[in-house]
Amino acid sequence: MNAAAAQETGFGPVVTDELTLMAECLDLRQCAVLELGCGKARQARELLQRCPDARVIGIEPHAALVAGNAQRPQAGLVVLQGRAEAVPCADASFDMVWMLKSLHHIPDMAQALHEAARVLRPGGWLYVSEPVYAGQLNEIVRLYNDEGPVRAAAQQALDAAVASGVWTARRQWRFVQPVHFADAQDFEDRMMQDALRKLPDEAARRRLRDQVQSAYTPHQRADGAHFVRPMHARALQRGV
Repeated sequence: MNAAAAQETGFGPVVTDELTLMAECLDLRQCAVLELGCGKARQARELLQRCPDARVIGIEPHAALVAGNAQRPQAGLVVLQGRAEAVPCADASFDMVWMLKSLHHIPDMAQALHEAARVLRPGGWLYVSEPVYAGQLNEIVRLYNDEGPVRAAAQQALDAAVASGVWTARRQWRFVQPVHFADAQDFEDRMMQDALRKLPDEAARRRLRDQVQSAYTPHQRADGAHFVRPMHARALQRGV
């Protein structure tokens, strides 16, 4: 079902492992990586399992996620609380910077990209993957979290960074990632908690649940609901 859904989007192949794309840029085995907006650091943990000689510093603004990472220590991984616009790391200290679905969340995207350039060694790589504002899953999510403007702004910020001459655009990929939910409650638990917390009362929360469930239910099957998330990844190289 995932492959068929991907074909329907006309947006490229299914990619579940972005490390294979990053490895097209440079050898990850002894790479020093900075991840901006690392969340639970899932991709960083996967890299370190495969490449134990790599090292990753994650920057995450939310204290709860930083604390959660501290409770799951892993050799080679350090997660610090901070902002992408003010990275607490030395100049020219990394081989690669990642922004995985995070650039559009950063208030000052241009400053974050400036910081990425600062901490990269000459010739270092910036890998940015951003969700595309398209697809059936997006149609549901935008009922309560319409990210169309910020996603467009992220691509514009990358274009401006390349135009500045600091970066050279080297590669880009268009693909989809499969997303599965067991049922409507699973969708709510994973996708809607922030939106529900921001509503003023239970009546408003009930109205939103009803609206989202009406959009979600046609996708539910015996084995759950299968979607694909269209993605656009870009690899930029810092000038030497």
